[in-house]
Amino acid sequence: MSAWSQFTAIVKRDLLLEWRARELVLGMLVMTLLTLLIFNFAFDLSGVQRAASGSGALWVAIVFATLLGWGRAVALDRQEGAWEGLLLSPVERPVIFIAKLVSMLVFVTIVELVALLVLAVLFALPVLQPGVLVVVGLGTLGLCTLGTLIAAMTANVRSREVLLPALLFPLAVPVVIGAVRATTLELNGFTGDAAPWKNLLGGFAALFFALGALTFGSVTEE
Repeated sequence: MSAWSQFTAIVKRDLLLEWRARELVLGMLVMTLLTLLIFNFAFDLSGVQRAASGSGALWVAIVFATLLGWGRAVALDRQEGAWEGLLLSPVERPVIFIAKLVSMLVFVTIVELVALLVLAVLFALPVLQPGVLVVVGLGTLGLCTLGTLIAAMTANVRSREVLLPALLFPLAVPVVIGAVRATTLELNGFTGDAAPWKNLLGGFAALFFALGALTFGSVTEE
């Protein structure tokens, strides 16, 4: 099989399993909506800090949903023995990395679309404008790329439920800070000021992607 056929086979398998079970996306949606609802009642949404509060709520929801999604995805692969079978198959490790990344990006994007609609209603913010969507896309790419690598590192560890957030949160801090700042500036109309933060997000996404593609094979062999 060609690399493209291997890639599409892995992605189709992940999407098909989720379509049948509807466990991963549903859990992420519940976590996201609960987080936004809590922020809705915890902060004053009528003041000048509405954009900052909305940006913080959005990215807290995305981070926790991504973490929950990766934890559940790894658990499902381990329960069915699919992870070991995938590593034993004649598939290049970078192909597995990219396929798993794309699968999670699809799941997180579905959750984010719902989250943005809910945020627009609860916080009365123009979150569906192009600038905000670009920031969300770059931040999500960085988080999911980092999560893919760390999930592979902790897949064979018994305490992976603890190690996954313990490793992900510190490394994801620059991405989260940049995403919150860029989203806040975009919502306040300061598109020019948000450009450096967008560049930061793009740089981290590229760095994490390159690091994951290069080290995924070594990580999965440990």
